[in-house]
Amino acid sequence: MSTSVLDTDVQQVLTSARQRAAQRATKVVAVDGVNTTIQSPYPSPADWRDSWIYFPLTDRFNNPNVAPVSTWNQTYSSFQGGTFAGVRAQLPYLQQLGVRAIWLSPVLKNPKPTLPNFPYTYPAYCAQDFLNLDARFASDGTLATAQTELGALVDEAHARGMYVILDIVLNHAGRVFDYVYQGSVTESFTDSTIMNGPLGDEPPIQWLTGLGAPNAAWQDTLPAPTTLGPDDAVWPVDLQRKEFFRRRGHVLTYTPPPGGFIPGDFDNGYRQLVHEYDATVPGQEAIRKLYGSIPVISILIRIYQYMIALYDFDAFRIDTVPFIRPDIVETFGNAIREYALTIGKPNFFTFGEIDDSQESIVEGFVGRNGSDPDGFGIDAALDYPLFDCSLPNILKGFQGVEALRSFVTNRKAAEVGKISSHGEAGRYFVTFLDNHDQNQRFLAPATAAGPATPTAQLTLGLGILFSFQGIPCVYYGTEQGLVGTIDRPSAPEVVREALWGKAPIAFDQTNPLYRSLQQIASVRAATPALRYGRVYFREVSGDGQNFGQSSGPGGLIAFARILSDQEVVVIGNTSTQTPFTGKILVDYDLSQSPRTFTIAYSNMSTPTPNPAPTTSIATATLYADGSAPSTIPIASLPVSLSPMEVQILVPTQP
Repeated sequence: MSTSVLDTDVQQVLTSARQRAAQRATKVVAVDGVNTTIQSPYPSPADWRDSWIYFPLTDRFNNPNVAPVSTWNQTYSSFQGGTFAGVRAQLPYLQQLGVRAIWLSPVLKNPKPTLPNFPYTYPAYCAQDFLNLDARFASDGTLATAQTELGALVDEAHARGMYVILDIVLNHAGRVFDYVYQGSVTESFTDSTIMNGPLGDEPPIQWLTGLGAPNAAWQDTLPAPTTLGPDDAVWPVDLQRKEFFRRRGHVLTYTPPPGGFIPGDFDNGYRQLVHEYDATVPGQEAIRKLYGSIPVISILIRIYQYMIALYDFDAFRIDTVPFIRPDIVETFGNAIREYALTIGKPNFFTFGEIDDSQESIVEGFVGRNGSDPDGFGIDAALDYPLFDCSLPNILKGFQGVEALRSFVTNRKAAEVGKISSHGEAGRYFVTFLDNHDQNQRFLAPATAAGPATPTAQLTLGLGILFSFQGIPCVYYGTEQGLVGTIDRPSAPEVVREALWGKAPIAFDQTNPLYRSLQQIASVRAATPALRYGRVYFREVSGDGQNFGQSSGPGGLIAFARILSDQEVVVIGNTSTQTPFTGKILVDYDLSQSPRTFTIAYSNMSTPTPNPAPTTSIATATLYADGSAPSTIPIASLPVSLSPMEVQILVPTQP
């Protein structure tokens, strides 16, 4: 068991991965009883837009050996019992679904659940030991088995053609100490004087024992590491310095200032690290000799390089990125990218949880201009701007469809000077309809406030998501119609059901939602324009003569994806009541010769009949947004849609 990033065994793991990459080493993995040879380390995909993501929350996804501890679809704030072996057991299910990448929730050891008032350890976003796994994800509860089963999970995923993304936390550790504040020991406090005061104003701390209790004998300073147990305080030993933690109490805001970050402890007692700690000042020579000029982030870089080398991960999702200074995020991203290059992973992927405006994401963290005009930043961000433009409400007919067009217009403006073509924007964002941090799933049950979400709205949403720019991410259980817990607390707990307890069958490959997602994923995989193409919103017409952009709640989402000379048309009817029959504009230059389209996907079992999906040239009146109407030659395609229907129309190849 490693206890320091400077341990010989850590360095040996890092070196061994480089040596195996240089030798183009391989390993044999049994898949469905057949031996499969894979490269080890496993190489990166050429482009992550080819690899849509499935996110199983490990503790809530599957355990093939025992039932969930509590009722599967009721709120439960402790471990339900999901395991690494449980995820591995469903790899055939995920492979058949078409999944190309699996996003694993954090795997590092968290504080023991004996800590009082700390219910959220099961998602594992609060590490206590950054170099070792949490044994609670093992089928027998031991560290050795956890290591073996995680390695086997990653290897088999690779052998089945899937990549594995690890969710990591840079911002904070778990609750590894308490504060001595105003004469008493307390878990958390908020004090603007301390938060905004100079260094040295921090209150004393008492490190916690493995039983979750502050130890008065461990005030500020810990004894020699050899006297500590593995559950005490924080590990590795490299982080056992109070100066490496912020120690200024709970955050005062969740909005970072321009170009800045959010200082302070995150929710539920998470202890923020001082990533920008400066070891170049006088008196820091010993620390600098061990870890370099910025020791805290250097330690974290070594930790996560070690995790890549040891378990062969292909990407990182980085939690709570706005809490870290942007140039430090950039330093981390570049260091991880460079190490991955040395072990044969030329396209290791990093994407951050950045719930902020698209301008802040592009200017501060993502893309070649990141936080430094000469830098690159991390590769991508979860697309909170798309989600926050009320995409679910647009799809459900609660908000006007024009909001989606405005969103894309604003995104293009934010990306000026950052990318070579707006078709490239898809590289920088991981898109989603819901996830573990939301207070409800996209599908919602009937309540006193309204009826249940029709499943057609979910398949409409998935059709749009997989056709739009970005790397789609699907939250576990979406394909089985999960709607959240049957009790409805106002917290993310509502979307964290224990899927494998679902009766009569949890992983039903005959479920219509499973089959719909399978078909959508297949169309995306077979259609390069849906993965790489530029996006253009299209005017529509009900009479074939007057064309304009659809608007209002229940309107049409109509756009094209164009890649080279291929145009794919996507149109979704967000109305729950009104069908649409009419025409949609297509690219005039590409349509000088009539082109026939086929409905590659419809979320209706029988697509609305369309007798002649062939382009035609005519003269029509165009009502462009903000412009006077004009009569011009246009090319159009006939379309017919039922309420809540989405169609993906692909040109027939000559």
